[in-house]
Amino acid sequence: MKLAAWVAGLILVLDQVTKWVALDRLVPPIPVEVIPGFFSLTLVMNPGLAFGMLSSTPEAWRWIVGMLSVGALAVLAVIAARMLPAGGWGTELALGLIFGGAVGNLIDRVRFGAVVDFLDFYWRGYHWPAFNVADSAISVGVTLLALRMLLPGARHR
Repeated sequence: MKLAAWVAGLILVLDQVTKWVALDRLVPPIPVEVIPGFFSLTLVMNPGLAFGMLSSTPEAWRWIVGMLSVGALAVLAVIAARMLPAGGWGTELALGLIFGGAVGNLIDRVRFGAVVDFLDFYWRGYHWPAFNVADSAISVGVTLLALRMLLPGARHR
């Protein structure tokens, strides 16, 4: 349980500090090219869910997106309560990454009505939606958790 809390706290701090720097230094939507043809820092305020889903929802209905985020945190808390006691360090790490990222993005929704995204990857005609540290932590955490649940014997290590 301690590892999950430490990881969640670390992700939350990293996420909020990097977003603060992005808000302070970047001008939306002007990209700052870091690796030409591949990676830029581009400030985007994302009112939707993951990768911009529901971003075209009218502003009056944006509270639904916030409630979906709170609901996801509640589901995560239930999952954590069931898995943490016997899950081992891998489960703690995964849940800490997910929880820290989810809380980081929820803070943005409360403060700004949108999530601060700024990591912008692209290559030729392909462009991945902008994201942030919290999104990365959630993605890695979900992947680790899925692997632990799907691989034979992973739950008992």
